[in-house]
Amino acid sequence: MNLTTIIQQCCHQNIKAQAEVYQLYSAKLFALCLKYSKNYEDAQDTLQDSFMVIFKKIKQYDHKGSFEGWMKRVAINTALQKYRQKSPLQLIKEEAIEEVEDVYYDESEVNVDFLLSCIQELPDRYRLVFNLYVLDKFSHKEISEMLKISEGTSKSNLSRARLSLKQKIEAHQKVQKEA
Repeated sequence: MNLTTIIQQCCHQNIKAQAEVYQLYSAKLFALCLKYSKNYEDAQDTLQDSFMVIFKKIKQYDHKGSFEGWMKRVAINTALQKYRQKSPLQLIKEEAIEEVEDVYYDESEVNVDFLLSCIQELPDRYRLVFNLYVLDKFSHKEISEMLKISEGTSKSNLSRARLSLKQKIEAHQKVQKEA
């Protein structure tokens, strides 16, 4: 069965088609949810909520662009909405902050799981901006609209996130070299 047919069946609330969509995309969407969550359990909740929204709003998918891209956007919006509901984001106001250079690391010393845990440990405001800008390639303008902050605040939060990550990675590399 092709994807267009599966989507059409999902529009009619066909449980088998919904299960197929879940089977095809849950792993990719879970990885995305994990980036925006503090921990594994929060990511599972966000994934579940995302699929609820996807199946509720699947008729809104207009078959322009990829279905996977549309679902990723739904998952990101679901994650952002969960954080807004949990507690209002206390985003740092725009301040003069020096630009932090990109972090370079030796992949043999720093694995992906460590990097993910460092990102998850960031305060919500930094983690959201970092993920949206660096990992999901949104512009500061788009981020400012999504989070209802100024572009300058988005840039400031990104810079602070990078600084925090840089410090954690450098400390980890130092420990690795001493061991």
